[in-house]
Amino acid sequence: MDDEFKPIAQKENWVWVGSDFAESSFLSEANLCLRLLTDLAVYTSSLSVASSEGTFGFIADQQPKQSLSFDFLWTLFESQPGLVVDKLKSTLEFVWNVVKTKSTKGIVFAYDEAQVVRDRADKDQYPLAALLETFQSLQRKGARFMLLLTGLPTLFPKLVESRTYAERMFALLEIGRLSRQASRDAIEIPLKRNNSPWSFNEEGVQKIIDVSDGYPYFIQFICRETFDSLVANPHDRSIPMDAIIRKLDSDFFAGRWEILTDRQRELLYCVSMLDCEDQEFAIPEIVEMSVKLDIKPFVYGDVSQLLPRLIDKGLVYKNRLGKYCLAVPLFSGFIKRRFNMPDHQKKLFE
Repeated sequence: MDDEFKPIAQKENWVWVGSDFAESSFLSEANLCLRLLTDLAVYTSSLSVASSEGTFGFIADQQPKQSLSFDFLWTLFESQPGLVVDKLKSTLEFVWNVVKTKSTKGIVFAYDEAQVVRDRADKDQYPLAALLETFQSLQRKGARFMLLLTGLPTLFPKLVESRTYAERMFALLEIGRLSRQASRDAIEIPLKRNNSPWSFNEEGVQKIIDVSDGYPYFIQFICRETFDSLVANPHDRSIPMDAIIRKLDSDFFAGRWEILTDRQRELLYCVSMLDCEDQEFAIPEIVEMSVKLDIKPFVYGDVSQLLPRLIDKGLVYKNRLGKYCLAVPLFSGFIKRRFNMPDHQKKLFE
């Protein structure tokens, strides 16, 4: 996201702030505010306002100047009346009143891994609702704040579940598989632009496209690992695909696998063995497949209870009435490798 959109935003005189969201950002409304103000302070620390007698105002020639550091923003936040969301609105509105006097056109709050966003009704905490309400309220007042979120397909349903108007707040851009030609371009063009002395032969290009299935992240991962291997072993010009897949399993998939119960893993194994694999599936298909595998068969009620838990864990999402999809690209391949792995190797993932 930073590589593609950040230069465009900066060229148009928008400030870019943000980072990756983490689960901890959505443990509470206060945690969310801490995340937003921490990221915003990286930019606002270069701005100043006048301070006098404990009030916050704009710069005046004869008044001392106060930097909009994180400490300043957090003190301002805590001093505001009302609920946490009211405090956040007031603080960000104050920041905008300073920013709009500069040449800055607006601020983009950009967050990756945003599929972790969630409300916690059981804890009476609604950080996602606070996030959406804050930006909608400020935008209505004319603040040029843009919220840019990227994440797995579970992201948008969570936004809509939190606020029914969320679908009107966002322009949705789905980034799925690239075509084979676009995948080839993603592999070859960066090498040409950087005048690299190395390039992939035709067999290597086709192998990367096949293994990545056209997903940009996996193309990038495989290419990076290949060149790291080349630097370490300059005389070996082969693509160590088996080693790269093992590293991908460990770095990308294993963490998601570790949070599952044995029964949830068996359900996903059934999904991975369906002809649809990374496409849509339905509960009856899982039940039917479970009978064919060396596991305890599922009944309809089992699956209908387990799927919502997998949705909560961000591994499955409901695509439409009665139809589900895996939320993580190429997860089915990992699951099959995991179930076919020798027992002594499986311990590495426990």
